[in-house]
Amino acid sequence: MRVEKHFRKFIALAGFAAGLSVFGLSNAYAAPNPNFHIYIAYGQSNMAGNGDIVPSEDQAEAPKNFIMLASHTANASSRSGKTTQSIKAGEWAAAIPPMFHAFENLSPADYFGRAMVDSLPGVTVGIIPVAIGAVSIRAFDKDQYQAYFNGDGKDIKGWGWINDYDGNPPGRILELAKKAKEVGVIKGFIFHQGESDGTDDNWRKTVYKTYKDVIDALELDENEVPFVAGELLQEGQNCCSSKNGGIAQLKNNFKKFGLASSKGLQGNGKDPYHFGRAGVIELGRRYCSEMLKLIDKTIDPNAPAVNLVDPSQSTVPDEPPEEYGPYTEAIAIPGKVQAENYNKGGAEVAYHDESKGNEGGKLRKDDVDIYQPNMGITVGHCQKGEWLKYTVNVEADGDYGIVANVAGDNGTGSFVLYIDDKKVGDQITNEGKGFDTFTEVDGGKATLTKGEHELKLEITNDWIDIDYVEFKEVSSQPPIGIKNLRFSATEAEGYYSVFDMQGIKLSSFTAKGMDEAMNLVRENAKLRKQAKGVFFVRKNGEKSLTKKVVIHE
Repeated sequence: MRVEKHFRKFIALAGFAAGLSVFGLSNAYAAPNPNFHIYIAYGQSNMAGNGDIVPSEDQAEAPKNFIMLASHTANASSRSGKTTQSIKAGEWAAAIPPMFHAFENLSPADYFGRAMVDSLPGVTVGIIPVAIGAVSIRAFDKDQYQAYFNGDGKDIKGWGWINDYDGNPPGRILELAKKAKEVGVIKGFIFHQGESDGTDDNWRKTVYKTYKDVIDALELDENEVPFVAGELLQEGQNCCSSKNGGIAQLKNNFKKFGLASSKGLQGNGKDPYHFGRAGVIELGRRYCSEMLKLIDKTIDPNAPAVNLVDPSQSTVPDEPPEEYGPYTEAIAIPGKVQAENYNKGGAEVAYHDESKGNEGGKLRKDDVDIYQPNMGITVGHCQKGEWLKYTVNVEADGDYGIVANVAGDNGTGSFVLYIDDKKVGDQITNEGKGFDTFTEVDGGKATLTKGEHELKLEITNDWIDIDYVEFKEVSSQPPIGIKNLRFSATEAEGYYSVFDMQGIKLSSFTAKGMDEAMNLVRENAKLRKQAKGVFFVRKNGEKSLTKKVVIHE
């Protein structure tokens, strides 16, 4: 270990110790836990819970990493079947049905949460459950709920359910959401309502308002907090299936919207409004499927486990910051180096960044700007002089071609690569097609030796977004045909790809120019007697440089 490294470690330890003394030797994880995903579930009776509960399946034990934030004080005996413990409003508790009211049953939210936990290992899911049977959407509008409950909702008010929320359902949602935001991340809303209303334009505007009021009060971004609505029961001659067209039109009101279909789901056989047990479970899973399409699914490996009894008490390990080294493990070459997987060790050791804080707000909590465009996690807002380091493990001595998936709107943003402080390959520059359009750009060739090395990525011109850098072995020549075409070529000018008539990419290879690339495709197809027809050869990163190759028997 170099003297410089010893010194940096000493400074890190000293800073850590000083931080403990300033904050009274506390090891509390102060920031909201990014792996604690919280969802607001609201609506009327189907959301509140109308599916039959099977105690041996639904209540026997608490689902792992799935909890709820109690919306009112209630006796827990009907939830667990084992205890008469009292759960107070604003307390976290195991997500055992019924979650909404002690007298209700299984909700889609129950199996939505279970499916989300199963789909995202490492995540804890929390539900904020506020729903009232038979109510209009006005019951959840902060500007209409009082008039509604004093007017045509007076009978429902008389049933007493509204008293669980101190007479103010939208206020209770916001109160709980603020509490939840202190310890986790409000990831989305699931909603089921409409049986009591017409799902016309006015209804849709009010639904959106009930969401937007919470979003604004919590200072959240609509682009990051999706809303998933569920269709009404379609089975048989019921009251409500004709309203599903209006529910589907909610997509025009929200920036991130999903629709949980009720197609094929069974009712309870008792009335034309409610789903039966199987329908409730499947609807919950469909909510999950839609939500997974819309949320950021990044897991922060450095976040602590959520304390399921009291999430505010989650702690970080009582140890100093981690020493310089791989983010998870050394990155294999040949293979992709994902830009966001730079080493641990902190500023000026594992990275240098010109701006404070993670401007993209994704994945990691240091100064590197990590974003999530539609295609995945990327490092962006890159400025000249910034750099990132990676620990890589080269499988074998040989020549490796370099390509990078990058974006930018100036056509000049660029970076270079170093292996153990020795420059390799060519400067890689974005194609200027916009930050939403990522393209693979040729980065030349590197001769690498087997073993563990340090890879450094250094920005040479402002404004390039980086998805990954890939090292591809070019020294071997496996059996080839149109569908697994790969060549080695000394002094290769670039990478080329061959496509069929449907635009499906069949293989990639290196060549010294387009003429050689076309000849290689013809010769190999003829040699292997494996292909005939029309194919297209394109130089990677240059769509305009595409040539047609016709291959006969």
